[in-house]
Amino acid sequence: QVQLVESGGGLVQAGGSLRLSCAVSGSMFRINAMGWYRRAPGKQRELVAASDIITNYADSVKGRFTISKDNAKNTVYLQMNSLKPEDTAVYYCNIRGQKNSWDSQIDYWGQGTQVTVSS
Repeated sequence: QVQLVESGGGLVQAGGSLRLSCAVSGSMFRINAMGWYRRAPGKQRELVAASDIITNYADSVKGRFTISKDNAKNTVYLQMNSLKPEDTAVYYCNIRGQKNSWDSQIDYWGQGTQVTVSS
């Protein structure tokens, strides 16, 4: 069974930094894409950063956030710098891939981690 466990959220002052981690457990035939999404109170979930062949960032986080992965640790990261109060949200890790070679690709999600940025 594939599981994603996020960590690294918390409370930080505006201008500060956090690094979110997403540990992926369970074997997969292929991971085709990875990403981070967030949902702020009263808003719909939005893409923050996604990486497959290319890497895309939401305009609101370009130049401040960086998505990366450590294949040896099966972990995906989101480095967040120069945080703003409007970055406050629950952040979710996502991977898209195939568990077995004969499977269609599906999305796997973590449970979410809260990020709160105070002004």
